[in-house]
Amino acid sequence: MNVKTPYDVVVVGNGIVGLSIAYELAKRARELRIAVLGPAHRSGAASMAAGAMLNTFGEITKYTLLSPAGQAKFQICRDALDRWPTWLQEVKDASGVADLDRSLSQGTTVLLNAKSGHLDDENFAALQSALAKFDEPFEEISPADVPGLDPLAEARPLRAIHLPREGAIDARAVLDAMQTAATSLGVTVIDAEVTGFDVRDGRAHGVHLADGGSIAGATVLLAAGAFSGPLTEVLGPGAVPAMFAGKGIAVQTQRRAEPGFQHVVRTPNRSGSCGLHLIPLGDGVEYLGATNLLFDVPAHVADIGMSEFLVQVAREQLDHKLFFSDVKAWMVGNRPVALDGFPLVGRTSIDGLMIATGTYRDGFHCSPVLAKLVVDDLLGEGSLAESLPHFTPERAPIESMSPQEAVREFAFHGVSASIEAGLRLPSHTDTSVLDLFYQQAAQRFYDLVPHPVGLSPEVLLGTVFSPDLENHRITRYLTDAHKRYSGTR
Repeated sequence: MNVKTPYDVVVVGNGIVGLSIAYELAKRARELRIAVLGPAHRSGAASMAAGAMLNTFGEITKYTLLSPAGQAKFQICRDALDRWPTWLQEVKDASGVADLDRSLSQGTTVLLNAKSGHLDDENFAALQSALAKFDEPFEEISPADVPGLDPLAEARPLRAIHLPREGAIDARAVLDAMQTAATSLGVTVIDAEVTGFDVRDGRAHGVHLADGGSIAGATVLLAAGAFSGPLTEVLGPGAVPAMFAGKGIAVQTQRRAEPGFQHVVRTPNRSGSCGLHLIPLGDGVEYLGATNLLFDVPAHVADIGMSEFLVQVAREQLDHKLFFSDVKAWMVGNRPVALDGFPLVGRTSIDGLMIATGTYRDGFHCSPVLAKLVVDDLLGEGSLAESLPHFTPERAPIESMSPQEAVREFAFHGVSASIEAGLRLPSHTDTSVLDLFYQQAAQRFYDLVPHPVGLSPEVLLGTVFSPDLENHRITRYLTDAHKRYSGTR
């Protein structure tokens, strides 16, 4: 087997998290030999399809601040919101891309409408509460004053909150600039697929490649996003929370003539998704996103069902004139979703192997802060075990709700999603019929799990309708995790 030149640090994953860590490390330790590995095409990667919303408060849900882990994750997002202006300028200077901030859209308006049931009410109220608690600048404005907003009459918004410090930027442009910035500092970027780790005597010595070769490294950092799951299995059954690929579909459109939106417009997070959102990218180009379905393996192509849903809800709830926009490109990316919904960041029981993934919807936004914390640990200037104790990769699943609450919340989200998709019921019944259907589906799953934990609605949706629940990988994972960690809680 061909063993290529050894490196001090091998980063597995060439998305925004992996490249940001490599750039930060090269900037602060120019003497280190650093390699970033990943397929150059990045097919299915979250970074290639991300809306890159720089949102913290816009992402708030009623569960965000209810647990210590949720509060810790929120703090990372808050720190990132503060960091992005200087981080963007730094990457702009290091890459030489003079117009990198051209697509920066400053400001986010969060809309409350009646198209997704009471779930939106609860998350909108949570947003208001968090804004007051953390003294974040905002303005409640009339929906009629939101430039570009022209929904169908039945979807007109009831309220709107504008967040001046939040916004978005073109993820593809930043990713390209980040790679240029990293390579300008001596980072080697290698077009390769990693299939496993070279582990001997309890230590990582490098990685194995799909072409049969290998690359040696004193430290290996796994930051491969939604493609990380199989690689974490080196740590043993149940050691690391099982991972899903959160498939998201987005479309870039081009306005023909009429003016469009001037800043990010979105709904609260809803139905296990990131909320409907539109991001102006300049010159009439707009990014539309809203979808999130969890699968066992990453997807690479858009599907008819969710593509139709995205276009429908964007036209209905944001601007009916999107009917006339031209389609520039469909994009598909996969968010890295740990079973408990929280990041996996830290050192592992294999010496020399670190993990930085599981960032779900927040990887792009949080990348500057994660890069700093990881590099602090690598250089002995900090400890991930101390700065992010909740998110150590080898852990029992973090529970934000009980199994009973999970069943009820799954049904609540299912009904809300059905309403948004256009649910119409006969006059002699109501949504309680659908609520009961979803509750029964979730309860069937929990009846088969010997040691249940509360799971989020999106995780349950990706699991409970499988034909063989008893042998499902999540059922097996929960059993293995209980065996491993039952005495540590």
